[in-house]
Amino acid sequence: MADSVAVEDQKFCLKEVLNTFKLCLSENKEVYLEHYVAGWRGLIKFLNSLGSVFGFISKDAVNKIQILVNHMNDENGSQYVTVQSMVKYELENELVDLTKRGSHPESGCRTLLRLHRALRWLELFLERLRTSKEDSKTSVMCAEAYNESLSQHHPWVVRKAAGMAFCMLPGRLSFFEVMNVGQPEQVVAMLGEALPLISEVYQITEDLYAQHNLLELP
Repeated sequence: MADSVAVEDQKFCLKEVLNTFKLCLSENKEVYLEHYVAGWRGLIKFLNSLGSVFGFISKDAVNKIQILVNHMNDENGSQYVTVQSMVKYELENELVDLTKRGSHPESGCRTLLRLHRALRWLELFLERLRTSKEDSKTSVMCAEAYNESLSQHHPWVVRKAAGMAFCMLPGRLSFFEVMNVGQPEQVVAMLGEALPLISEVYQITEDLYAQHNLLELP
């Protein structure tokens, strides 16, 4: 992205993420990779707007998005229109190594799995934010969401760093301001609309990966 892009374009907007995830599913519930990636770009803006606290996750997400975009744009891009078509194509062509990192560390399936796990953490965290009371500690909510999702896939050093980072999180109202929606009750309402969409995309991907034994890809 060019340096000349206006700062405004870098601002997180919850409504944009909501609209993107609305576009994610086809009529027969396939997940469009293009919109999945666009939704993640919005979520990365959210992480970045909170300062360097989530840098360890947002940087990794940026790298993973680029790998998927490369797949979508290369000569086999037509196989990467949906998550379902990507999984089918990569498994049929033995582009996924189920036993070790092997020669395909940048397979679409492995790359998406990393984003998929992080999406679950964000979903759990945002749901806690949505239902929490004014004086609830965001650090506790974030840590609980992390421990239920991403932490089991991270080495001890990363888990320790994450725990320290969560302690520096701003309060609940600061999070709501970052979402650029309006009053807290408007944010809560929009999260109530967005989270079921994110949850459905997550669950469809989870079921697909489970069906093909891809949930523990190294």
